[in-house]
Amino acid sequence: MADNTKKWMEISRSYRIHLRLEKHLAENTVDSYMSDLAKFAHFILRMYDIPPTKVEPEMISKYMVRLYDLGREKSSQARALSSIKSFYNYLLLEGKMEASPAELIEAPKASRPLPDTLTVEEIDRLIASIDDSTTKGLRDRAILEVLYSCGLRVSELCDLRVGDLFFGEGHIRVVGKGDKQRLVPISGVARERINLYFDRRKELRRKEDTLFLNNRGGKLTRVMIFTIIKQACLRAGITKKISPHTFRHSFATHLLEGGASIRQVQELLGHESILTTEIYTHLDTQHLRQTLEEHLAFE
Repeated sequence: MADNTKKWMEISRSYRIHLRLEKHLAENTVDSYMSDLAKFAHFILRMYDIPPTKVEPEMISKYMVRLYDLGREKSSQARALSSIKSFYNYLLLEGKMEASPAELIEAPKASRPLPDTLTVEEIDRLIASIDDSTTKGLRDRAILEVLYSCGLRVSELCDLRVGDLFFGEGHIRVVGKGDKQRLVPISGVARERINLYFDRRKELRRKEDTLFLNNRGGKLTRVMIFTIIKQACLRAGITKKISPHTFRHSFATHLLEGGASIRQVQELLGHESILTTEIYTHLDTQHLRQTLEEHLAFE
């Protein structure tokens, strides 16, 4: 072990000189890189007792898992990996290695803040703010009802066809990402709103299969849906930052708060991974962990 420790120390010293004199990094930045490298070297020596040039990708992956288990924040994990990659790029530059074992290791993605959710009362206010005495008003009310009661992506809503409505069975057919189809229950209120709009819709274009049409009888765009929601927010006096996706987040959150399993919500949203559904909601971590563990226990 002493020989391998010596090799790590020798290469680390030359790497520090490289960072200072050739990369022209500030002393604090150099210290940060070297601190990360020292922790990584300690892990490799303790677990494998090998020099830097013998490190393999799976060893780095295990180190990243170790940082996760220690509760390091994603930003700290990403910085540690960046330091390791910088070190092995140096060894490549010096001709000490032919390939970097860190090249294909991905840093954890920083969590993005989720948009606000709407309460049921706020959703009711938004929908009630729309004047349904016109064809456009009937359409817009139906759109908001479907967005919320079915938890659709905005693209799924725009692509919804008349032939996708199975009101007798109480569901609609949704074509999601990768052209994957799923059946989603639709509320009685949403069905009623669609029927009211559909009676007026015939005046625009009888043979068009797309359900929600613009004033010229063509397909609605994502921007048009966003505009409908923005105008409804202004009328309803809701100041939250709302987008079509907010209805989807609200749909998922309200289902879980009402006792639905995370597995059920995953299927309704059309998520391939149940972990995506976990990230997707605003529920407390304890509740999510419990429902996720219950699901995984039966897989």
